[in-house]
Amino acid sequence: MAGVPGFVHSDFAPVVVAVAERCLRRGYGTQQVPPEVRTGIVLVSASGDLASARHVRATVEAGGRVGPLFFFQSVPNSVAGHIAARWGLRGPVVCLSPTGDPYTDGVAEADLLRDDGDADEVLLILIEQAPDGPTEAVAVLLGGGARP
Repeated sequence: MAGVPGFVHSDFAPVVVAVAERCLRRGYGTQQVPPEVRTGIVLVSASGDLASARHVRATVEAGGRVGPLFFFQSVPNSVAGHIAARWGLRGPVVCLSPTGDPYTDGVAEADLLRDDGDADEVLLILIEQAPDGPTEAVAVLLGGGARP
């Protein structure tokens, strides 16, 4: 899997970007989303970027210096913003740590964004980094934005 410029050490951002791009390509091909379609992003993760958090903790405990990119990528909004900029998305970006079922919580937030008129469609991304296994993620485009 290819890296993402500005993100280091962890597969969190590359996996988010990969599933988001696969999903958006199904809907829009290789073109950016048309400017009249307001596409929001809802990124759902109970754990966030575990690999980066572990690295930062270990570095601090050892008295080392944490690289500046870790401050940037420690906020999941940064990878969501990367996707929005790359695809020309013009809707809100929301990151959630679910209190219940991640998919149900994510769909509920997407529905709120669409029902309130903040977005025509929402790219819902669910991601978890397992402590001892592969990172798992899925993305789905919810709503009825105009299609090219």
